[in-house]
Amino acid sequence: MNTPAPTGQPAPASFMEALRFWLKLGFISFGGPAGQIAIMHAELVERRRWISEKRFLHALNYCMLLPGPEAQQLATYIGWLMHRTWGGIVAGALFVLPSLFILIGLSWIYLRFGDVPVVAGIFYGIKPAVTALVLHAAHRIGTRALKNRWMWGIAAAAFVAIFAFNTPFPAIVLAAALIGHFGARRWPQVFALGGGHGTAVADHGPALIDDETPTPVHARFSKRHLVKVLAAGLGLWLLAMALLLWTQGVQGTLTQMGWFFSKAALLTFGGAYAVLPYVYQGAVDTHQWLSGAQMIDGLALGETTPGPLIMVVAFVGFVGGWVKAVLGPDALFLGAALAATVVTFFTFLPSFIFILAGGPAVEATHGRLGFTAPLSAITAAVVGVVLNLALFFTYHVWWPRGFDGPLDLPPVVITVLALVALFRFKFGVMPLLGVCALAGLVITLSS
Repeated sequence: MNTPAPTGQPAPASFMEALRFWLKLGFISFGGPAGQIAIMHAELVERRRWISEKRFLHALNYCMLLPGPEAQQLATYIGWLMHRTWGGIVAGALFVLPSLFILIGLSWIYLRFGDVPVVAGIFYGIKPAVTALVLHAAHRIGTRALKNRWMWGIAAAAFVAIFAFNTPFPAIVLAAALIGHFGARRWPQVFALGGGHGTAVADHGPALIDDETPTPVHARFSKRHLVKVLAAGLGLWLLAMALLLWTQGVQGTLTQMGWFFSKAALLTFGGAYAVLPYVYQGAVDTHQWLSGAQMIDGLALGETTPGPLIMVVAFVGFVGGWVKAVLGPDALFLGAALAATVVTFFTFLPSFIFILAGGPAVEATHGRLGFTAPLSAITAAVVGVVLNLALFFTYHVWWPRGFDGPLDLPPVVITVLALVALFRFKFGVMPLLGVCALAGLVITLSS
């Protein structure tokens, strides 16, 4: 029997009440963007009724068009809509900070005790699970983005470009954006956005920010507000970069991390899996902050912690800060923790700017083909890039000593079973990782 929707207006939510919720969300936001958005929908739309279904989906659709973690941006957007600029900053920051502190701790354990048989066994089982998760992500993005043969062609071209020619990820993004921009003029139906998160709007009763609630004064577009936000955001970036240049120099590890992850933050179309090849190219190949095997381990840690998956960059920063001894050999942990914090700051700063500056213009931009067509093409290209990432992981996990070495059969079996669990039985991320970690532990300790 369906429970009737409440008819009374919910009690107003104070800033402190919202702060407590955002802090709680930062610790329970497991399950990747889909799980995090589901948690926010259940809490904010259905249970607390702080925002209506229609307004929630409208904000979500905007966040999905932006580079960066859409769930964190959605929290920032709703926090900003409810309690102005500081509400957005608090909501977005608390979505990230618990994950940062947890990853700093786990990264330290990984570097200090990674060779301990129990820890090694857990990672032996988690790595094949992560391989399956990346393959599942490619399928999930593909079903949403590859709506016609032209989008399939863009995905295939992106895969060939990065797999066969090692084309830098930014070049692939730029090429896809240009295809979408010019292609939409000639074939608009090809690049129109497909179905989003559904059009059916459920009735959960009146909300504090309801369908007909006028846009708050602070959320209305003004050039003055736009200039203030852009100036503040750019000023923060310049101040942080100037501090790193002054203390580290141009070639300093922290300076290079700040510059590199500023660029990475602008390329995260399609979620964290899409930007990981770019992070790999830069962090492993170019700067040698960590090894390819450590990159896979970092993604495994990222999957097991709350917060956005792109927080794997904190692991990259921690390991790089440790390896490069950014504060000297006598302060390895402090240097690594500082590097993780620097990387997190530069990765997430653009997300706050996008929401606080672009939020008031959502009504004017959402749904316009000239705005969405390049993003549709980029999302299609992302499918090919993520597939290449999945093959990279498969190679390193199944043939840990390279193709010249033997095939490691247990990871193959775990990967296949994990794929069945994801596709056939719809396993959640955390149960899957738990079962695979246990399997890896049993295999390594019994061999």
